Amino acid sequence: MNISFENELKLPAVAAPMFLISGPQLVIECCKNGVVGTFPALNHRTTEGFEEWVVEIKEALDAFEKETGNKAAPFGVNLIVHPTNPRVQPDLEICIKHKVPIIITSLGAVSDLVSAVHSYGGLVYHDVIKKRHAEKAAEAGVDGLILVAAGAGGHAGALSPIALINEIKSFFKKTILLSGCISTGQDIASALQMGADLAYMGTRFINVKESMADSKYQEMIINSKAEDIVYTAAVSGVNANFLRSSLESMGITEELWSKTKKIDFGSELDAAKAEAQAWKTIWSAGQGVTSIDDVKPTAELVDQLKDQFKSALENQHENYKKYF
Repeated sequence: MNISFENELKLPAVAAPMFLISGPQLVIECCKNGVVGTFPALNHRTTEGFEEWVVEIKEALDAFEKETGNKAAPFGVNLIVHPTNPRVQPDLEICIKHKVPIIITSLGAVSDLVSAVHSYGGLVYHDVIKKRHAEKAAEAGVDGLILVAAGAGGHAGALSPIALINEIKSFFKKTILLSGCISTGQDIASALQMGADLAYMGTRFINVKESMADSKYQEMIINSKAEDIVYTAAVSGVNANFLRSSLESMGITEELWSKTKKIDFGSELDAAKAEAQAWKTIWSAGQGVTSIDDVKPTAELVDQLKDQFKSALENQHENYKKYF
């Protein structure tokens, strides 16, 4: 693995930071069970509250390590690095103050931010959907790239994971994380076979007991298949994947979601509130829903993923022996 914390993991996976879904309990349970747990800073309404979450996570993981003698996986925070986010600097200062191990940046790779995180030994991973974005992030000095391929939940790209990972690995020699339809241990093994160092999993971790997702949201994921995922820019102005049923429940028809322009959710809301309101009532998920049929504790999910991952590697070894 091309990562610095390999020995702290029980599974080469990161639970992606999901807007309005990922909170302290999910992060803590992921890290205790050997998977990198992450959350968006903006999931708390204030910087002060965000700091309280960081402290809660750190204290819980410190207590876990003292009680068990086991090393927890590192945790990470997602920062939206964009001029429209007034909290990026104060939230970054909290991350520096508490030496958050991993910073995941979106909508902009800034070399000054990378330098600030590197100053305390932290790592910066940046998510990209195309080569041009990856090249800019590489120039900014990031430690890893998260390749958001077709079928991923949220703001996904449109490229095949095979094409995207081969293109990026041709020039980027640091850590590669792959996102897109990864819901099982077999999927994690496939991601590594394609050349990734870590699998980046979002949708699968919506359906755990420690997530902040509404139970109806989780039920909709169980009842959905890949063809029920709609790729549209109508919700946020940027193409993303959403559950068809949640779009339809808000009166958003195929005619509307086929448009490339963002739907007006009401002039009485400012842009940030409108965005949050949209994502609260219109639920995102990736095509990996087709493999999800339950809601279980994070610890049980990670155990299941580990068993599937091990089985997949054993099958790969058997196939290897057939041909070589």
